[in-house]
Amino acid sequence: MADRRYDPKQIEPKWQAVWADEHTWEVSNEAIGHPGADPRAKSYVLEMLPYPSGEPHIGHLKNYALGDAIAHFQRRLGRRVLHPMGYDAFGLPAENHAISTGVHPRRSTDESIAAFQQAFRSWGISIDWSRELATHEPSYYRWTQWIFVRLFERGLAYRKEAAVNWCPHDATVLANEQVIDGHCERCGAAVEVRQLEQWFFRITDYADRLLDDLDTIEWPAHVKAMQRNWIGRSHGAEVTFRCEELGIDYPVFTTRPDTLFGATFFVMAPEHPDVFRLAQGTAREQEVHEYVNHALAESPELRGAAEKPKTGVPLGRTVTNPLTREQIPMFVSDYVLMEYGTGAIMAVPAHDQRDYEFATAFDLPIRAVIAPAGDADHDADHPPADQAFVAHTENERLINSGEFTGLNAVAGQQAIVDWLDREGLGHASVHFRLRDWLVSRQRYWGCPIPIVYCERCGMVPVPEADLPVELPDVRDYQPRGRSPLAAAERWVNVKCPSCRGDARRETDTMDTFVDSSWYFIRYCDARNYAAAWDRPVVDAWMPVDQYIGGVEHAILHLMYARFFVKAFADLGLVGFQEPFRALFTQGMILGPDGQKMSKSRGNVISPTPIVERLSADAARCYVLFIGPPDQDAAWSETSLEGVHKFLARLWRLGDQLAASEGRESADQPPDPAGDDLAVVRKANWAIEKVTGDLLGRFAFNTAIAAVMELVNEIYRHPGAGADARRFATATAASLIFPFAPHLGAEVYELVTGRRVWEEPWPDADADMLHADTFELVCQVNGKVRDRVSAPTGAAREQLEQLALATRGVQAHVDGHEIARVIVVPDKLVNVVVR
Repeated sequence: MADRRYDPKQIEPKWQAVWADEHTWEVSNEAIGHPGADPRAKSYVLEMLPYPSGEPHIGHLKNYALGDAIAHFQRRLGRRVLHPMGYDAFGLPAENHAISTGVHPRRSTDESIAAFQQAFRSWGISIDWSRELATHEPSYYRWTQWIFVRLFERGLAYRKEAAVNWCPHDATVLANEQVIDGHCERCGAAVEVRQLEQWFFRITDYADRLLDDLDTIEWPAHVKAMQRNWIGRSHGAEVTFRCEELGIDYPVFTTRPDTLFGATFFVMAPEHPDVFRLAQGTAREQEVHEYVNHALAESPELRGAAEKPKTGVPLGRTVTNPLTREQIPMFVSDYVLMEYGTGAIMAVPAHDQRDYEFATAFDLPIRAVIAPAGDADHDADHPPADQAFVAHTENERLINSGEFTGLNAVAGQQAIVDWLDREGLGHASVHFRLRDWLVSRQRYWGCPIPIVYCERCGMVPVPEADLPVELPDVRDYQPRGRSPLAAAERWVNVKCPSCRGDARRETDTMDTFVDSSWYFIRYCDARNYAAAWDRPVVDAWMPVDQYIGGVEHAILHLMYARFFVKAFADLGLVGFQEPFRALFTQGMILGPDGQKMSKSRGNVISPTPIVERLSADAARCYVLFIGPPDQDAAWSETSLEGVHKFLARLWRLGDQLAASEGRESADQPPDPAGDDLAVVRKANWAIEKVTGDLLGRFAFNTAIAAVMELVNEIYRHPGAGADARRFATATAASLIFPFAPHLGAEVYELVTGRRVWEEPWPDADADMLHADTFELVCQVNGKVRDRVSAPTGAAREQLEQLALATRGVQAHVDGHEIARVIVVPDKLVNVVVR
């Protein structure tokens, strides 16, 4: 009987229907979180939830294929696996689409969600669909609002004035991402800075814990470093400079209080909320406004670049240096960043390169106040132009520092801080680069903030019984000087929950990062309609055992999620301190040209035509085979075709076995010899290799390559008996299942009559992993020309001699000069000729 053809279009829908009809991947909470619970270990595997916009791209496929492989592996290790799915559904793309088309963002969002659902099902991703959620559904954001109220009651949510990007043409606030080279991305108008009342979460209260607890989680070192740098803990002193004219104290943080006598001017960041107030009524007022608007259009990286010329504008005010009692001038300059310290600095030009460059540009005094020990002739008023900041050592001393002159720098620092503390002008302090999280958005498509404003009662949270505060339908999604929600007067005007007097709703919506900072907890108890979650259930599933996503989320999303969990723990809502025990950041798939995929380059790869032309399994295997999953890799159609052919060859082995011998035991045959021994040994080698690659390293590319080697070995030994071929083929199907689940299930059923996902993960036979001999691959210029049996552990010289003696190698070496011989012990010899 002629072989049938491998037909993924028949195989893949077949298994997808089985899994859907039987709810195969669903896991119940009935057996977890209470006495008598399922004793099996749990494994919570989670990919970052997608933002549903248009259709999923090839990067989505890689992310979810990666997570799915881990989930399948964990299930077959005997663990209860939670692997849910949801959608980060609020956000600007849907709102901008609504502004341009008039189509409600809910409609475009729901259409995109449907496309994502279809894609995930067609890819065969093993999702627990019973826990599916979308952050734009009132059933979800009801609990987002409940969390906001809990944080508000705890003092962790508060309102204050803050600088925002303002488009005067569209009369709206812009997110930083909407400002391109200082102009509005939509209309091109020059962006201004305004001060508006905004909502914040007090994440800075958790700065120490966010930093210290990084040591308790299994995250990549570079991600931990990014979070540490973002939090930015520094030890030093907070020093008060007073503007006598206005009667305002301005604290600054410095790590070098010993240089305070050298502070000859004072600089504020353009974002500092008092900059406009200080300039008001001065001759420089207009110039300050223009400078601030220009400065805030530039990125912090550009502003902080060492090579950037120092610019600024005098504020027309002075502050008092608390040690020298001198009046020193105030400036605004873009080289000072609001996220460092207090947003203002005492400038010490003799000992800081940036301050020195600013001082020379504005002809300001430069006074040296530290010098190497023993340097009595140091010119205090004219330091060298290349004088750089010098770290503290015992070999420095203070000069020109009043009563502290002569002290070494370390002792001088402590003495000055003690003096400031006694005088009420400063104190020792720890500061963080981290700033409180601004969560207000003057946009429509977001979670409404559950606060009402009452003239009698002030700010009043909406009672839990009245949640959710649902988004009203509006006719105009365009912000016009205020949030689009402000135009919904019937929605805005309400009764105060406390006194029943007239009140108005908050019309800002929340930053969408709020929605994604707790969704992983909701998955654990997604169908709980009486509460956000049941603590015993959540404590049983959490933390997430393996979290997967792009490194672009290394700071904001991951930081905010960690903050939420710590706040929940303090509120007694959860019994754990970190949301994600282990983190894996996958690399990007680049276009065939090696460039990042983008519509403008025309190099975006869609999975849909690949699945339709070849198969979902081919697409899934290829995105994991293309290279180490944590590294970027360029797309190759040729390699994709090669993966598809490999899957077809594996299917053919299963089909031949099913047609010729029926379904019998696929156990390892006893005492194999000859060809049987070769394929049985290779099967056990593949089990050992794939298991090791999946345990922690996630070397999926080499795991798939190992299954390819096993399949090749089966074809190389057509003389192997049915039992040996059945065992090896079933093993290949079992091992490929996490990466190509449809094909793995099909071949395993063909060969064994059983369902592979119900089978435990195979164990390698230790006796088969250690052979006296192995098959030496003999290559010439990288091409296989022969194979020969060689003693395991043979010396390099012996392996070289064996290879050179084979007919295949001799036939391709004769007449050529041997340039060198490459030996890989216990594997291959490659003879390079020219």
